[in-house]
Amino acid sequence: MQRYVIGRLLLMIPTLVGVAVLTFLIMRAIPGDVVALRYVGSSVPQDVIDQERRLLGLDKPMWMQFVDWMSAAARLDFGTSLWTNHSVVEEIQIRIGLSIELAIIATILAIAIAVPLGVLAAVRQDTWVDYVIRVFSIAGLAMPSFWIGILMILALIVTIRWAPPVVFTPILQDPLANLAQLVLPAIAVGYRYSAVALRMTRSSVLEVLREDYVRTARAKGVRESLVVVRHALRNSLLPVVTVISLEFAFLIGGLVVTEQVFNLNGLGKLLVDAVTHRDYPLIQALVLLLASIFVIVNFIVDMLYLVLDPRIRYS
Repeated sequence: MQRYVIGRLLLMIPTLVGVAVLTFLIMRAIPGDVVALRYVGSSVPQDVIDQERRLLGLDKPMWMQFVDWMSAAARLDFGTSLWTNHSVVEEIQIRIGLSIELAIIATILAIAIAVPLGVLAAVRQDTWVDYVIRVFSIAGLAMPSFWIGILMILALIVTIRWAPPVVFTPILQDPLANLAQLVLPAIAVGYRYSAVALRMTRSSVLEVLREDYVRTARAKGVRESLVVVRHALRNSLLPVVTVISLEFAFLIGGLVVTEQVFNLNGLGKLLVDAVTHRDYPLIQALVLLLASIFVIVNFIVDMLYLVLDPRIRYS
């Protein structure tokens, strides 16, 4: 077990280095000069542009730029944003708390909806309950989360004349005001998120309910609730946990349009703005951060497999 954990931790290093290399090369392969783009529309002398390129290290060979960036990244120094002239770490710190909080709330809501309804749909297969739950899940897959958010905002404005706060309030400063702004996007995102997990839960529980040990437990007179919870649900959680974990990692940086609808300045919106402004340091840091989140989440899921299913042994 210990050898497996150490191996998985060491495997993260080449994965993240590969992500860094690909991001670095793709950004440099895009046509155009980032320094010249900063001064578009202004009569800036060429010597000023050349001096700016030297300050940013863009006059060096590409391999030397990559070595300089990787050595600085190892010290958690990602440089200065070309767009805001602020530290890249500072720009990320301002927004990462909001994105993580929204992802956690949406994940909790999704689990609370998906697991009970998925189990119920599997137990009541091909009944009206199953059909209603399946329609509910299909609707969640068909409707984008940002569109659901727009409908909720319009409904609240029309019915009770209330709209979510425009200015974001940190949870430590005012928890009620913070939740008032995040509850609607969390519901919109969590509903679609739950639809994916719900269908996976239903399929997994249905598959386990057909196993011999479940029929044996029923034949011995074990209560149906214990059969479903102790035998069926626990043994069907592995694919469900995988789907939930990957969706959680995606939520941290993939809610660009939803953040725009609810006026949330999270990591997704920051990444789009950085790409728009050709902000090399910020893009590279954000991509490396999101890749690190995915790698860490995958590692945690591998460890959870051992807890959820004692039959799994890593050797």
